[in-house]
Amino acid sequence: MDGGLKMRTIALAGNPNSGKTTVFNKLTGSSQRVGNWPGVTIDRKEGRIKGVEDTVLVDLPGIYSLSPYSPEEIVSRDYIVNEKPDLILNVVDASNLERNLYLTVQLLEMGTPVVMILNMMDLAAAKGISISAANLGRMLGCTVVETTASKGTGIDDVKKALATASKVEPIPQRFEPSVEDAIAKAEEGIRSDLRPELRRWAAIKVIERDEKASEYVREGFDAEPIIKALEDEYDDSSESIITDQRYNSICDTVSGCLNAPVDRNRETFSDKVDRYVTNKWLGLPIFVAVMYGVYYLAVQTIGTMGTDWVNDVFFGEWVLPAARDWLANAGVNEALSGFVVEGLIGGVGAVLGFLPQMLVMFLLLAILEEIGYMSRIAFVMDRIFRRFGLSGKSFIPVMVGMGCGVPGVMASRTIESDRDRRITAMTTTFIPCSAKLPIIALIAGALFGGSAAIALSSYLIGILCILMSGIILKKWKSFVGEPSPFIMELPPYHLPSVMNMVMSVLQRGWAFVKKAGTFILVACALVWVLSSFNWSLEMVDADASMLASIGNAIGFIFAPLGFGDWQFTVATVTGLLAKENVVGTLGVLFGFAEVSEAGEEFWTLLAGMITPLAGFSFLLFNLICAPCFAAIGAMHRELGTWKATAFGVGYQCLLAYAVSVIVYQFGLVALYGTVEPVGIIMAVIALAALVFLLIAKDPFGTIKSKVEAVTA
Repeated sequence: MDGGLKMRTIALAGNPNSGKTTVFNKLTGSSQRVGNWPGVTIDRKEGRIKGVEDTVLVDLPGIYSLSPYSPEEIVSRDYIVNEKPDLILNVVDASNLERNLYLTVQLLEMGTPVVMILNMMDLAAAKGISISAANLGRMLGCTVVETTASKGTGIDDVKKALATASKVEPIPQRFEPSVEDAIAKAEEGIRSDLRPELRRWAAIKVIERDEKASEYVREGFDAEPIIKALEDEYDDSSESIITDQRYNSICDTVSGCLNAPVDRNRETFSDKVDRYVTNKWLGLPIFVAVMYGVYYLAVQTIGTMGTDWVNDVFFGEWVLPAARDWLANAGVNEALSGFVVEGLIGGVGAVLGFLPQMLVMFLLLAILEEIGYMSRIAFVMDRIFRRFGLSGKSFIPVMVGMGCGVPGVMASRTIESDRDRRITAMTTTFIPCSAKLPIIALIAGALFGGSAAIALSSYLIGILCILMSGIILKKWKSFVGEPSPFIMELPPYHLPSVMNMVMSVLQRGWAFVKKAGTFILVACALVWVLSSFNWSLEMVDADASMLASIGNAIGFIFAPLGFGDWQFTVATVTGLLAKENVVGTLGVLFGFAEVSEAGEEFWTLLAGMITPLAGFSFLLFNLICAPCFAAIGAMHRELGTWKATAFGVGYQCLLAYAVSVIVYQFGLVALYGTVEPVGIIMAVIALAALVFLLIAKDPFGTIKSKVEAVTA
């Protein structure tokens, strides 16, 4: 309720890449709320439509149909059926009309009034497609509005259409007589309490043998004889029959609304570009070059200038001296002043100092997403992933995971194959997320002159670990199977929406700042206390502290990896809680406040304590090992049991240890001619184990056991 009036609810539905997000942002502006749908971890966005009173727009997940094959489809369907929106705003890609209308006709079957946004009209015109919106609306029974949302064209017309759209009755698509007869018979078995406008749609779902159709059928009704008779007549499955009928109806509709025939041989700008970026030989080098450019700008040039200013000027010259002076003038004792300045402000400042680099990276990735290049990367990587036993669909969660590992892991649920889905959930976090970028920037800046090659290598090694895991885990009994097929639409290239990019950068940046101001703040405070007091609770130097004794006690574990010093040991351990803690912990231990105030950079002291080779090993371990607790929780939700989750976390840590010890120990031999007896033995064993798991055809006896099971 708002002002005594019932809020009008409009559901926004459409295919992925149809411009739905752009439409949502244009209509709602900043009046948006983001959360999760009840019971599932899928983003739920809603907002007030600017200039339209008492109206809320609910953004449904991007889907291709209303069949319950994915959580997104179930969410969308359940919302329309159970929440009864007053109107459905259906975004359609005008340049790909036939495919997009498949969702439209299903929405119309549900009986709720529909306003169709015929979006991307500029791209349709570029393809030589001319559509009569009036004819299309008349044939479907809905209001049709032409827009190019990325340029803001037609958005005001959409708002005007919302006022009268509920008066237009949807026209259900009619099928061949035999199919209509089967639908009519099935409709007799639909529950009487189901809304009248949903009865035909529910009957069609029954004919399709929809998994959730039993919810709509009255007790005792058996539709199987009706379905079997229809299948016998058409010699096909009932689902395929309905699909064919829908597409036949869609073809008739499209032919009746086109003002001019489409020249399907016409080569568009996107076709010309794709000739190179999706090329079998050029696609991967172009991808590597693009990502190098992203990290060059974020880590080595523009982003670094911002990071230097935040570290040296904002925190080093302004915030920290001001805080120290204020506390001194207020008569605060030295211990409490150190806790606030060095523990809280210094620790969080060490993390927030990398925010400019992250914002630059977020912006560049948002541009790649907006123009349509990210889907090309998934297409290119499918060829590579399939050779390693994985589907190209596994790369989509990897791309999502570049922002945050939690949604990256959750995105694996869109993969149909249970085996591929579980492998992807276990390996997605090998790709560096935004929380790991400060670690990359720290090591690159302190030990490698800010080289973008270090950042790029971190991501390529992450992908390599995913590919190796595809081979290794597919040989494990519970993961054996062929990769699932990968079908993905490549949207046409288009200019990015400024609003979409700004919203994306602000949301990701704010999530990072919020985490730094809460969880990381508490962790830094705890690190300062443990590093400032001994077990007798006496204030001492860090080397004699509780934290130092803990780090020294377990440092032997990481000594073969090159970073057995207690500071790097405890930073690695705290990084298991949240990866930002690695930098925050080092910031507290190395005295970020003092270093910055003296005009030195944070990483100057770091460079004097660890060699570039050991630093790179430290970086690799923290990138590959188990992710933060939140991502582990997401893994548990996807894998289903704590046993499977423990297996996944154990595998990640073992692989991280193996890779780091191999890199460090063989690096010592190659670069310095130094041999550490225990370390080199561990490295040889680790390398031999990895090679064996990669080349052995049946290392776990999986194939043999399957043969025995079949012949038994």
